[in-house]
Amino acid sequence: MKFLFRGRILTVPNLLSTIRILLIPVFMWLYLNRDDITATVVVLVLSGLTDALDGYIARHFDMVSDFGKALDPFADKLTQLAMLCCLVIRFPRMIWLIAVLCVKEIFVASTQLAVIHKNEVVLGADWHGKVTTILLYAVMILHLLWLDLPESLSLALVLLCMGMLLLSGVLYGIRNIRAVRNGKKPEKPA
Repeated sequence: MKFLFRGRILTVPNLLSTIRILLIPVFMWLYLNRDDITATVVVLVLSGLTDALDGYIARHFDMVSDFGKALDPFADKLTQLAMLCCLVIRFPRMIWLIAVLCVKEIFVASTQLAVIHKNEVVLGADWHGKVTTILLYAVMILHLLWLDLPESLSLALVLLCMGMLLLSGVLYGIRNIRAVRNGKKPEKPA
């Protein structure tokens, strides 16, 4: 794993990912202890904005790093898992999303570690991962803001999210397994 720590670690995008992790106890406290839905949504949206901003800055200012490619999704998943754990109190079916998210992430992380071990490269996010993240945030925020969300709509949103999580997990698995089978170590820059 020392491969991940070669190159740049202290970058603006990595700082934003770290801030996202530090916001987790803030929104959990606001939701669970203060029952302040508005403030929880504001912090969650701020967290989502740091996610979009870190990717933009990394790509447009040449601050992409292997450490950042690993830290960013880790921060995303921790945020999503923490908020889903909060929501399960009012919306018990969120446990399904937690279960599918955990299974997907364990599978994807395992295959990604195999890619890193064999090819010494960290593969970035694909379109379906980004769509899944946006969908998860939308579903979480909708459940936060609409406390008496109709049962049928809540179920439909949870099932849609579960389907997208499963699809994304399968697509990442296929990509990662192919990279392990066919991959080569990247050439070192001159």
